[in-house]
Amino acid sequence: MLRHCDTSHFTLWFVSREPLTELQLVLGEQSYGLAEEEVHCIPLGKHAFQYLISLSRPHLLTPNSSIFYRVSAKGIGDIFNGVNGLHYSGADSPHVYFCTELKQVWHGSCRNPHHHSEDALVAADTKLAQLIDGDPQQRPALLMLSGDQVYVDDVAGPMLCAIGQVIEKLGLHHETFSGANISGSESISYQADSLYLRHKTLLPRTEYSAKTALWRWYVNHPIFTSSIAENHLVSLSEMIAQYLLTWSPELWELLDLPKDVDGLSLANKLRWQKEWQNLLAFKAGLTQVRRLMAHIPVYMMFDDHDITDDWNLTTKWEQAAYGHAFSKRIIGNALIAYTLFQGLGNAPRKFNAEVRPKLDAFFNRPEPNTQDALIDILLTFEQWHYTLDTSPKLVVLDTRTRRWRSESNLAKPSGLMDWEALMDLQQALLGQSKVIIVSPAPMFGVKVIEAVQRMATLIGASLLVDAENWMAHPGAANALLSIFMHRKTPEQFVILSGDVHYSFAYDINIRFRRSSPNIYQITCSGIKNQFPEKLLPLFDKLNGWLYGHFSPLNLFTKRKRMSLRGRRPNGERSKRLVNRSGIGILVLADNGEPTKIAVLHGDMSETRFEPPRQE
Repeated sequence: MLRHCDTSHFTLWFVSREPLTELQLVLGEQSYGLAEEEVHCIPLGKHAFQYLISLSRPHLLTPNSSIFYRVSAKGIGDIFNGVNGLHYSGADSPHVYFCTELKQVWHGSCRNPHHHSEDALVAADTKLAQLIDGDPQQRPALLMLSGDQVYVDDVAGPMLCAIGQVIEKLGLHHETFSGANISGSESISYQADSLYLRHKTLLPRTEYSAKTALWRWYVNHPIFTSSIAENHLVSLSEMIAQYLLTWSPELWELLDLPKDVDGLSLANKLRWQKEWQNLLAFKAGLTQVRRLMAHIPVYMMFDDHDITDDWNLTTKWEQAAYGHAFSKRIIGNALIAYTLFQGLGNAPRKFNAEVRPKLDAFFNRPEPNTQDALIDILLTFEQWHYTLDTSPKLVVLDTRTRRWRSESNLAKPSGLMDWEALMDLQQALLGQSKVIIVSPAPMFGVKVIEAVQRMATLIGASLLVDAENWMAHPGAANALLSIFMHRKTPEQFVILSGDVHYSFAYDINIRFRRSSPNIYQITCSGIKNQFPEKLLPLFDKLNGWLYGHFSPLNLFTKRKRMSLRGRRPNGERSKRLVNRSGIGILVLADNGEPTKIAVLHGDMSETRFEPPRQE
């Protein structure tokens, strides 16, 4: 997988079944013997070694050109030689292509392997193959994955069995637990009689009464709030195996996953068979997904499901989760896995001082004290966000770990970013004429859904409806809106988001101002997930009726000074929301204004969001 690449940086991530020595990188006509500091190797297990090659040189890569690359090791030669389906158009090695001018960006979020929808990354690979054979200048500059690249909290039964087999085959490390009803990960069973039961038998629970207006009598409730946590992952080895199974076809060929299993209830047998069928379709596309990611720089940011549902949603949740040794370990394990498979490749240098020494110490000596030390570092780390020096400037936000906690009620949703983080964002925007902001949750969402979330919060049920949006916290909402209304902020704002499992696009301006910036909220979700099919059309209609462009109800919202116009998918008159898996395609003019906002679906059809009519 290609990660951070620009004029002076080349970053490549891969996993090998055996340790490699004397690595050499060939970029075009140049060969580089890689020094120790340019190759970060982490022994994930006895037969799994993660490599992150991070090479920095002036004028290393030439923009707007295809540069072939190879990696060789002592006694092996080209380590990618013979990898099935890795190359395009008869080439004998993969190549990197990037642009400092972001003319086209692909983006998306929420890729759930066992969801019944199509995997849009397969369609993206097919699209990229067409562009390479046709006009390479139409290629995207990068692929931005804005959250929920994996679902730690929503795992299919067959996937959990596959994870158990991968742990054994790769010799992934086991760990001991504190505060759990099992001594360690070696005691975890992957047999049929243990599936779909973790929410009852394994996951931690609070040790105090839940004091909400709705359930005062509900005592000792689950800390992890996902409604589908029956197979929630807990150990680090499980999460490592999940990432490998999510991105690569190799391991699937070594697994034995029967369509029918004994020991399940009738309902769970039917559930297994449905998930098994969906996973077969998912597995069939992984060769193409790997090829896509080997040819386009990939950037990522976490959202909640990468760690667990409702991660840091309220202060009360944080107190329960981090105050319990076992739940803290589960969250910490997910953060370690995110760091390994996602975070390190975004901006490798950010992790060198604090994180890498603890990471290396743990994996070279996997013990409870080194694991806890690593988790403590990651839980206080504040450099998950990053920017790219492109045009427009790309600003990727961490909306999960720097929360603005509610001052009035610990059970109310926290703001997605605190005051200091928002001020850092404002500083990053000053002096820019055009910018792309990546916010995992939409900054400007569907108002009627936000109203439902607000009503749920009033009765103490914010965790039930995922009541986290930018407008849920008054301080964060006002600070964010002030940033957009600041007269020195960019003229063109493009906001890329995911999270919500449907897609839409808004054109936004500031009311009562002659020189308003142009703001575009573009949401594409999910890559392989969808909103409940019968519910979203109802919300779409209600939102149009209650909060349409000319509705006076808009004057009673926090965004009353903002004018929002929903774009029509394929020109449909009464529809604004698209409930179908896909990958977002954004094409920009020289001034940063979108000239094309579209979603590419699994069957290669496109939904285009047409600009609103001028009235």
